[in-house]
Amino acid sequence: MPHLVILYSGNLDRPIAQGGTNMSALCRGLADAMLSVRDEQERQVFPIGGTRVLAYPAAHWAISDGGAAGEAVGKGGDYAFVYLNLRMGRGRSAAVHERAGRALEAMVLQHFEDQIKSRPIGLTLQIDEGPEVFDAKNSSLHPLFSKN
Repeated sequence: MPHLVILYSGNLDRPIAQGGTNMSALCRGLADAMLSVRDEQERQVFPIGGTRVLAYPAAHWAISDGGAAGEAVGKGGDYAFVYLNLRMGRGRSAAVHERAGRALEAMVLQHFEDQIKSRPIGLTLQIDEGPEVFDAKNSSLHPLFSKN
């Protein structure tokens, strides 16, 4: 943990000139944003070895009215969506939740700035923290970043 899972409309996998985006760059930017979050004592909140950003395109999607309203206002009917869900373990403060949310939101807004101006696109970011009913972690990544 933490894991940030992105679900997005498959039309965003098109070349940038055709309304797509560089999803790999978004993932890297979001991971870097997560790693920049600090708590009230200025300690890094998320462990380097546990930070994951995963993006999955929807092969099939339906968004809103299918494009009629976008066409009517001259923005086009090729709607897109991006849903981001950050799942983190319990125990972090409300201030940390806010800092993480603001850092991720800023990165997403920067990445999609041109699309927000030019096309109908929905961007949703949610952060979930909750009690795990089972939590097994096995990793050979964490030792790469542990300080002996």
